[in-house]
Amino acid sequence: ERNGGGQQTEPAEPGSGKASGVYTWEEVQKHCSRKDQWLVVNRKVYNITQWAKRHPGGSRIISHYAGEDATEAFSAFHPDLKFVQKFLKPLLVGELAVTEPSQDEGKNAAIIKDFESLRAQVEKEGLFKAKPLFFCLHLGHILLLEALAWLMVTYWGTSWTMTLLCALMLTISQSQAGWLQHDFGHLSVFKKSRWNHLVHKFVIGHLKGASANWWNHRHFQHHAKPNIMKKDPDVNMLAVFVLGKTQPVEYGIKKIKHMPYNHQHKYFFLVGPPLLIPIYFHMQIMNTMITRRDWVDLAWSLSYYFRYFYCYSPLYGFLGSFALMMFVRFLESHWFVWVTQMNHIPMEIEYEKNQDWLTMQLQATCNIEQSLFNDWFSGHLNFQIEHHLFPMMPRHNYHLVVPRVRAMCEKHGVPYEIKSLWRGMADVVSSLKTSGELWLDAYLHK
Repeated sequence: ERNGGGQQTEPAEPGSGKASGVYTWEEVQKHCSRKDQWLVVNRKVYNITQWAKRHPGGSRIISHYAGEDATEAFSAFHPDLKFVQKFLKPLLVGELAVTEPSQDEGKNAAIIKDFESLRAQVEKEGLFKAKPLFFCLHLGHILLLEALAWLMVTYWGTSWTMTLLCALMLTISQSQAGWLQHDFGHLSVFKKSRWNHLVHKFVIGHLKGASANWWNHRHFQHHAKPNIMKKDPDVNMLAVFVLGKTQPVEYGIKKIKHMPYNHQHKYFFLVGPPLLIPIYFHMQIMNTMITRRDWVDLAWSLSYYFRYFYCYSPLYGFLGSFALMMFVRFLESHWFVWVTQMNHIPMEIEYEKNQDWLTMQLQATCNIEQSLFNDWFSGHLNFQIEHHLFPMMPRHNYHLVVPRVRAMCEKHGVPYEIKSLWRGMADVVSSLKTSGELWLDAYLHK
C-alpha cells in the first residue's frame, strides 16, 4: 500500500516512508478537511488523505480523527499493531516538534498515561484471550433454537399457538445471533483477524441475512466517536428525534419542525422499537450492499433468505413465511432498540470536544447492573463502559476489569454510571422528553 498520501507533503519523498517534517499541533489541526487529512499516532504525523478510501475499517472512522491525535483509538481497534505499522510507514510526513505535548488540547495527559498502563496490565493478564467454549455454547444455543423452531411447526403443525411459539424461539435466536455477530465483528474471539471476519460473515450473513461490512463501517464509527454529532451514526436520527441538550435548541432556534419533537417520547414507541430493524435497517442494508457492489456480503445475505424460505415456504407459503419473518424482526427490533439505546441515549450527546479516550467514552456510556439474566439478555453489553474502553476484549472478561476501571474513574473524577435494567429503559424515555421540551422552549421563545 505505498504512495498512500505521502505525496502531498513538502519534506517527504512521496511514499518513501522517510519523512523529516517537524510540526506543531496547530499545523496538524489545519489538515482536517475532506481533501486534506493528517493525524498523529505516537507523536508521528501521517497524511491519510488517499489511504482513507482504502482503510479496511471504512473511510469515515479514520477521517473522524483528521487533525487530531489518534493514538488511543489506533491501539483500541487494531489487534496486531506491528502489522498495521507497515501500512502507516508510507504515509509518514514527519513528527511532532520536541516542544509539543504528546496529546492535542482538551485531552488529559494523566488519564491517558494511566489508561495506557491499565491497558498494558490487562493485556499481560491475558484478558484479551477468548474462551472458545463460551462462544461455542452461544453459537450452539442459537443453532438449537433455529432448528427446534422449524422442527416444532413441521411435526406439530402450524396452528396459531405453534406459530407464535416458533416466532418467539426465532426472536431469541435472532437477538442472540445479533450479540454473537458483535463479538466476531469486534475481532474478540479468534487470535487471527481472518477467522473473526469469516465467522462474522457466517453469523451476520447466513444466520441473520445482514451485511458484515455495513455493520463494521457503521458500528466502528460509533465506537470511535460515541454520541458525537455528525460523527456517530447512532445519534443521527434523520430529524425524526432530537437528542441531548444542544441539538434540540439548535433545531428550535432555526424553527425546524419535521416532527412534533415535544411529543417524541410518545411517538418513540411507534417508530423506534417496532420499525428500526424490519424497516430502516432492512432497507439500509440492502441499499448499502447493492450500491457498494458488495457481492460477497450479498451472497451471504441471500444464503439466509434461501434457507429460510426453503424451510418455511412449504409450511406457510411464500407470503406467510415473509409475514412470519417480518413479525420476528418486529419482535427482535424491540429487544435490540431498548438494550442498545439505554447505554447511550440518556448520556451526553454533543459536538466534537476533543477529549481523551476514557473521558469521551465515559461521558457517552453507562452500565446496567450485572445479573445472569442481564448478561444473557444484553449479550454482556450491560458492561457497555468496559466494552467501549476495550472493544476487542472478549465479553466474558468485562466483569474482571470493572473494579479497576471504576477505581481509575474515581481517581480522575470521571463519573461512572450504573443503573438497573428498568431504570435504563425509563431513562431513554425521560431523556427524549427532556430534549423535546428544550426544543419546544427554543422553538417558541428563542
